[in-house]
Amino acid sequence: MKKTSEMESLTADIIVSEYESLYRMAYTYVHNESDAMDIVQESACKAITKCHTVKPQYVKTWLYRITINTAIDLIRKNKKEVIGIEDYEYGSEDSYRDFDTLDALNVLSPREKQVVILRFFEDLKLSEIAEILNENLNSVKSLLYRSLKKLKVELSEGESYHGK
Repeated sequence: MKKTSEMESLTADIIVSEYESLYRMAYTYVHNESDAMDIVQESACKAITKCHTVKPQYVKTWLYRITINTAIDLIRKNKKEVIGIEDYEYGSEDSYRDFDTLDALNVLSPREKQVVILRFFEDLKLSEIAEILNENLNSVKSLLYRSLKKLKVELSEGESYHGK
């Protein structure tokens, strides 16, 4: 029992330290503050309940994976797709401020979007991203490279379109 208690404590500590990152991750999927908070809360409950099934060194990446899956499940449950920039809540306190970049993320597939968000918005290492997505490192590198090329094209087209 002591082992379970220690894992619950470790998991709770990681949840607290990563809460803002997990919230931002969830928000990029649902674009709604309330839903993002619900996702993080549900993910935290799942993690604490099942933490005894994971090795301590993998708790952080496992928690990100739970959050991603919970966000995707909510989207499926509500039968809605990720919404466009016109539906963002501009009055919200969110640290993602570059709306052109956020809008450009919509050209990416869900997998591509995950890699870009984890790498640049959450500042995770490629090896951590590979663990979270259960992919090999070279696949993650390749996916990130392709995603960045797509984003560059999208953002440069947007600049010429808006006359910047």
